[in-house]
Amino acid sequence: MAGVAGGNDFQWCFSQVKGAIDEDVAEADIISTVEFNHSGEFLATGDKGGRVVIFQHEQECKNRPHLRGEYNVYSTFQSHEPEFDYLKSLEIEEKINKIRWLPQQNSAHFLLSTNDKTIKLWKISERDKRAEGYNLKDEDGRLRDPFRITSLRVPVLMPMDLMVEASPRRVFANAHTYHINSISVNSDHQTYLSADDLRINLWHLEITDRSFNIVDIKPANMEELTEVITAAECQPNQCNVFVYSSSKGTIRLCDMRAAALCDRHTKFFEEPEDPSSRSFFSEIISSISDVKFSHSGRYMMTRDYLSVKVWDLNMESRPVETYQVHEYLRSKLCSLYENDCIFDKFECCWNGSDSAIMTGSYNNFFRMFDRNTRKDITLEASRESSKPRGTLKPRKVSTGGKRKKDEISVDSLDFNKKILHTAWHPKENVIAVAATNNLYIFQDKIN
Repeated sequence: MAGVAGGNDFQWCFSQVKGAIDEDVAEADIISTVEFNHSGEFLATGDKGGRVVIFQHEQECKNRPHLRGEYNVYSTFQSHEPEFDYLKSLEIEEKINKIRWLPQQNSAHFLLSTNDKTIKLWKISERDKRAEGYNLKDEDGRLRDPFRITSLRVPVLMPMDLMVEASPRRVFANAHTYHINSISVNSDHQTYLSADDLRINLWHLEITDRSFNIVDIKPANMEELTEVITAAECQPNQCNVFVYSSSKGTIRLCDMRAAALCDRHTKFFEEPEDPSSRSFFSEIISSISDVKFSHSGRYMMTRDYLSVKVWDLNMESRPVETYQVHEYLRSKLCSLYENDCIFDKFECCWNGSDSAIMTGSYNNFFRMFDRNTRKDITLEASRESSKPRGTLKPRKVSTGGKRKKDEISVDSLDFNKKILHTAWHPKENVIAVAATNNLYIFQDKIN
């Protein structure tokens, strides 16, 4: 994985793009989450219309070994519908906030999907055989006259066209007063946690009618509220440890063995603020929008508005690595505040070996950082540069003075085009990037 972000020995190239090319994008088609499963064979997206689309990785072509297999649609289903809370007179959007795959135990696949209030467990299974030769009904399904049945038939399984079925197995509802922002499956594969602005609940996958409230930061008087929970995740190897981040830029690590209610954290991660750079926007841009453990469990990564930070779990005082995502926007915070972009919630992700990280920016740019070489690269997800197997050209933003030929001025960035959701294949250099209603898939160039 050396040079993953920008060495000469490594280049990213366009593989596929999914989605319509309409100028007028329907709100329901905007992708709101992207997630590979544990093997990378499946890739799921959720959108604002409550739909989940699953893509399956096709096997490579034997005649053309340099071409990796593509991801093709495997299953599409409506996961959530719009609802109305009559008690609070609130509309509940169908938008899918998060999807999390469960590790595969048998031939079926399971995933959790959630909107603002309700989490659902879906089973995705294949059928390629059907039973024929029933005794009590004909092949077309009509019941037979019992007096005409003179012999017993043994039903046989006949092959049929492959059918992929998505069926809801569990519905976990009525446990969150505020909007759910995170779900995370625990390493015991039996429990998972869900977080909203003020509380985190622990669920058992088999039990839908109750959950344990493990964090509650709601003050007795809501006027004293100073921070909210922004993201939460289970540690990948220890089922008793989880972290949650806050709008104040802090991260708390909790151990469920210490107490049933984890209001007291075990570790508290915060970077002291530089007083010289303090401004009106300091508090807003320090809010953490995403937190992710590394696969090894040794590190965690947090994304705030302008940067990505990597923390060693053994050092709480400051991050061990800080990467500036779009520092050139610091001078633009006033206009970003006025158009509400300053509240955008960017996600971040690790590559399979924890050696590189990726996160999104504006103008459909996304950034990669190589942790070993400290190199970084800016790439763009756009149909203009999406020629099959075409190498992605690094993009540069000029902040003032003379602009070079291949640079784009910071004043001409499109803030309506933003990469909030990205995912990295757990084992290969394949990435999925959601740009509004389009899903781009890029891979490393195989020479």
